[in-house]
Amino acid sequence: MGHGGPEESDAERKMRFLFGLRSRGVTDARVLTAMERVDRGLFVRGHFADRAYDDMPLPIACGQTISQPSVVGLMTQALNVQPRDTVLEIGTGSGYQAAILAHLARRIYTVDRHRRLVREAQGVFQSLGLINITAFTADGSHGLPDQAPFDRIIVTAAAEDPPGPLLAQLKVGGIMVLPVGQSDTVQSLIKVTRGISGYDYEELRPVRFVPLIEGLGAE
Repeated sequence: MGHGGPEESDAERKMRFLFGLRSRGVTDARVLTAMERVDRGLFVRGHFADRAYDDMPLPIACGQTISQPSVVGLMTQALNVQPRDTVLEIGTGSGYQAAILAHLARRIYTVDRHRRLVREAQGVFQSLGLINITAFTADGSHGLPDQAPFDRIIVTAAAEDPPGPLLAQLKVGGIMVLPVGQSDTVQSLIKVTRGISGYDYEELRPVRFVPLIEGLGAE
């Protein structure tokens, strides 16, 4: 699917965007509605702005990326967010994923190691009136112990294994979705469900994400 020409209307662009999501397996009605409400164009700056509605990852500041919409949709769908849930997101990035989650859950806590990304994302959240998102600059590999436990955890950077602190911060019955694997090879999107006696792991699909790095980003 190429991107439409300048004559493409907003309505047509939105139709094409949603059709693309559906054709790649994003079928959950609530997820599609949330993705329809959040304009990805607000999260993509500079000379990639005209590609904001294409199904491709795009570069953002601090050497990070905004994930392609179909992967955001599939991760959100796998998370199975409920209206009363509190969600922890590791890797705010552009803020696009958190904004979608804000339409689906009660509270979103999102952390990123890059202060600039958090600051820019907070600006977009405020402009959209998304008052149920709290964004922090922090080392996401430790989670947010002060706010734990969480109903849902989503990680938008790849670790070799699901980080222990994040598993520990998941409620029983809770779900975590994250990419797992060596950063320079194929990774798998994993859905972890916490049961009473342990964790259940389900492999969803191959993906590619930036690596989960400990510590804070350089200013």
